[in-house]
Amino acid sequence: MKKFPIYLLLAVGTFTVFSCGDKKKDPAPIVTPPPVNPGDPVAIAEIDNEVSAFMGRHNVPGVQVAVTKDGKLIYSKGYGLADKEASAIVDTTKLFRIASLSKPITAVAIMRLVEDNKLALTDKVFGANGILGTQYGTQPYQSGITDITVKHLLQHTAGGWTNDNNDPMFTNPNLSAQELISWTLDNRGLNNAPGTAYAYSNFGYNILGRVIEKVSGKSYEEYVKTSIFQPMGIKNMQIGGNTLGDRKANEVKYYGQQGGDPYRYQIARMDAHGGWISSANDLARFLVHVDGFSSKLDLLTGQSTEIMTTPSPQRANYALGWMVNNAGHWWHSGALPGTVTFMARLSTGYNWVILTNTRTTATTMDADIEQIMWKTMNNSNVKWPSKDLFQK
Repeated sequence: MKKFPIYLLLAVGTFTVFSCGDKKKDPAPIVTPPPVNPGDPVAIAEIDNEVSAFMGRHNVPGVQVAVTKDGKLIYSKGYGLADKEASAIVDTTKLFRIASLSKPITAVAIMRLVEDNKLALTDKVFGANGILGTQYGTQPYQSGITDITVKHLLQHTAGGWTNDNNDPMFTNPNLSAQELISWTLDNRGLNNAPGTAYAYSNFGYNILGRVIEKVSGKSYEEYVKTSIFQPMGIKNMQIGGNTLGDRKANEVKYYGQQGGDPYRYQIARMDAHGGWISSANDLARFLVHVDGFSSKLDLLTGQSTEIMTTPSPQRANYALGWMVNNAGHWWHSGALPGTVTFMARLSTGYNWVILTNTRTTATTMDADIEQIMWKTMNNSNVKWPSKDLFQK
């Protein structure tokens, strides 16, 4: 977990970068956006300049960017190469691993099930009275396990299984998601009582994927596709594969740096916390249908959206699957070997998504990806296109 100051449309807050597969704890350097003179017009070409500079600094083969305003897709572009060896370019249809941008998707799926009265956020997850009952692990459970609720998992306050060198999601590669839950319950106890402390947990979202399966009667992927993406008009998002040979149709190739093999993890097993692949356009479509603005019909009610974006007492800038701040912005980041991603929903009506197909081990790339947009977003004189590219 890494922190650095961020400037969003002149509102100062703290953004925290989380990653699905990076277990390093080194703090990121302070990154200050360049000054903006409100009197100087900034062309849309500024995004091209910022992306090109970012790609050069971090040796990034390919990037996708999508920007929406008031429900309209106003900017969409691919940069560089999807596959260096094949000289295949990144266009706006290419699919990228999105890593932890999967967590807001899982949170929306849970909130949809709450609205459908299939579960409650206060429901216990394990034990005789829990959603998953006693089908996982050996009885009796270790201390605190039967006290974990759905909301605890969404808020990363279940009490353990944090994203560090002991993260269960990056152990036992031969186990299925279900088998891994049983192994972890038996072998990794909680560090804190549920609901008392924040600890970012990929494994907790893996459990939420199984909760969705239990109450919906469908696989996690099928439920999200049919109940979340289909009403939004999203057709191409899917769970990714593990190896280069498992690459999906139209998916980019991933490139590791400093020894980071992008094909060493079980991506499919990460489904609910880091397994989705998507284009930037489809993630932008997801955002405009959950952002709480009236420009597009939202999938969730206003009450559900407010609950989903209200932080916990244990972490003032993390809600239910979203980072938040008091300026009214929501966001999430993602990182795996071969992938750095970011998406944001701004209180001003803008949303944006950036996806890449490499990752350095230097923390500056995780911080730097956000800086691509700040100069343009901060300048009130910029003139965005008025055409809605969603209508193409």
